Amino acid sequence: MRLPQAQPSGKTYSADTAVDFVVVGSGPAGGSVARELSRAGFDVVVMEQGPSFGPSDMEHDELGGFIMGRWSNDPATQPQTYRKTAKEKAQRRQYVQYARTVGGTSFHFTANYWRFRPIDFNEFSQRGNLPGASLADWPITYDELEPYYTAVEWAIGVSGEVSTAKGEPRHSKAYPMPPLNVTGPGVLLEVGAKKLGWSSKAAPMAILSRPYNGRQPCHNCGFCLGFPCEWGAKSGANYTMIPEALKTGKCELRTNSYVRKIETDNNGRVTGVIYFDRDKKEIMQRAKAVVVCANGAETPRLLLMSKSNRFPNGLANSSGVLGKNFMFNGGAISNAEFEHEINGHKGPVVTRISHELFELDPKLGFIGGGGYDFRVDVPAMLRTLSMPSEFPQWGADFKARMKPWLTNSLMSYGHTTSLPVETNTVELDPELKDAWGLPSMRVTYKEHEHDMRLYKYFQQRGRDLLTAAGATKIYDNSINDEPGSTVHLLGTARMGNDPKSSVVNKFHRAHDVPNLFVVDGSSFVTSGRGQPTLTIQALAFRAADHMAQAAKRGEI
Repeated sequence: MRLPQAQPSGKTYSADTAVDFVVVGSGPAGGSVARELSRAGFDVVVMEQGPSFGPSDMEHDELGGFIMGRWSNDPATQPQTYRKTAKEKAQRRQYVQYARTVGGTSFHFTANYWRFRPIDFNEFSQRGNLPGASLADWPITYDELEPYYTAVEWAIGVSGEVSTAKGEPRHSKAYPMPPLNVTGPGVLLEVGAKKLGWSSKAAPMAILSRPYNGRQPCHNCGFCLGFPCEWGAKSGANYTMIPEALKTGKCELRTNSYVRKIETDNNGRVTGVIYFDRDKKEIMQRAKAVVVCANGAETPRLLLMSKSNRFPNGLANSSGVLGKNFMFNGGAISNAEFEHEINGHKGPVVTRISHELFELDPKLGFIGGGGYDFRVDVPAMLRTLSMPSEFPQWGADFKARMKPWLTNSLMSYGHTTSLPVETNTVELDPELKDAWGLPSMRVTYKEHEHDMRLYKYFQQRGRDLLTAAGATKIYDNSINDEPGSTVHLLGTARMGNDPKSSVVNKFHRAHDVPNLFVVDGSSFVTSGRGQPTLTIQALAFRAADHMAQAAKRGEI
């Protein structure tokens, strides 16, 4: 039996009555904050700009769902512009992608749930800064966040096995479920890693391997990447955090509610949010505090749109760093063919990973690191897009090449760090507007030269891994300083102890506005090594814990 999707609750709050918290965004961060605050007894309204999709909407529609972006921000109504440097004229291009629905990008994510390691929090102290980069240490440590990692893993249901390999971070508790069954690509990664003398392990995944909290385990349909799970086996916020928040009777979910501004009073305190409803009617919802969880691109955009006489450069931007240090997660991809069938399109996208190169020696000429997985893109339509350019592109020859490409090939995906660079920014475009008349986002982004070296190194070692696994032919994806559209959106409202160089403190409270919090990937100081979602949720649990305690003391 398919599980019902989270739908707006019967609880309704008056817009004129100040609720305890308005949470902007219903993804992994917003959903987690809403769950924790409502369970603590506070009145919470969650604003989600997109709709809530039910099981009947979750078809394996390759064209509509993935290629045409049914679940994502629409370039027709929410256009963007991009330029590589500030000297260039920005051109219209849909550079930033995110899910515009209840659950945020966890609605259709791959569900990799890596933890950060201690080096991810103190790389600046360990390695120093680099010319052109703005590295800094996080104001928190791995040990401070570890209890919240564990809390998230058990709250949502993560399948995995704690590894004893060298360098693995401390876990205070095992995963709640055993690993997912290994697939063909996972077996080959293990084979290649063993031949190279590398370690490998079961991938920690936010996908159920056993029944958990009333949800069914994975059915191995293969439609994970870019698709919602109609069975509820993927532990996205739409199946975990949001339903649990609504069950408290203290949380209202407002879908199709597009927040355009955070209002403040003469004392510089937040008083609520102004949003457009489904009919583009403007409404103000009053609140005692606002928590922005809109993602690493939309969060700075909203704060910049919330400027006023008191905050002329954008809300919570006295430091001037809001929107700067935009990061993704870098990496390198190579596709490979094998003599035998792999059939990696069956089952979860990822089941085994290697973190052998998680922390690289800076003597290589760059800093950072990351991990690898072997995977096959599903659906088949997407897999055909990765076919090398030298393959036939049309007709019978194309069809003849397409089948073995689906069954006998896979991808080595190297996930890496991405350096913070102050000139990589999210700003308001001075000319382009969206369908609501609001300034579109303008992205300025160019890869740091050290990242380029890292990506090329990772691609070569990925080739080594594929060769050791038995690949007969390898095709490298191109690497350049202008990455394609991306979904890991990080760093644009970084946390820190110094109000002059950060937007929020270590508990995600804005330095400039005592009752404003920013809790999502925008608060990251560094990118981490490939998979940010678990860390985003752990930070959200920690921030909500602080908010609840502070509110009960009357300190918000």
